[in-house]
Amino acid sequence: MDEIEIRPMTNKDILNVVDIDKKSYSQPWGVNEFFREVNYNRFGRYFVAELNNIIVGYIGSWFLSDLIHITTVAVHPDFRKKGIGEKLMNYILDIGKKENCRLCVLEVRVSNEKAINLYKKLGFEVDKIKKGYYPDNKEDAYYMVKDLKTSQSL
Repeated sequence: MDEIEIRPMTNKDILNVVDIDKKSYSQPWGVNEFFREVNYNRFGRYFVAELNNIIVGYIGSWFLSDLIHITTVAVHPDFRKKGIGEKLMNYILDIGKKENCRLCVLEVRVSNEKAINLYKKLGFEVDKIKKGYYPDNKEDAYYMVKDLKTSQSL
């Protein structure tokens, strides 16, 4: 596979990102949500993964003091199982380590086994269950945490 390039998300990327979001989630974000995050959230850091100038995935995060909160991550269905999601996650984790962040946290549907397995592979652990977290079907979420101070990059 050709080399994946990860770069900051720009306004030009938002329509492609929204398309991936719609293909990935039952309650996708819209153009306005991504636009606000990219342009107005001073804590937000959003990145896209490109392959041959095609956006194949993205990740969003909030850097809050010494904590990173992963807000969203998805890979286009045609490009899954190629390590792109893992590469995006490691990209954010590496930034966090360089900036001396202490923790990285995220929520994931308890039914999303593929994502949970990836997060566990990356060193995340289930901290607690958030009951009825997802508004579309009231599904619970695992609140997962990774300690960046004790973990090493894979």
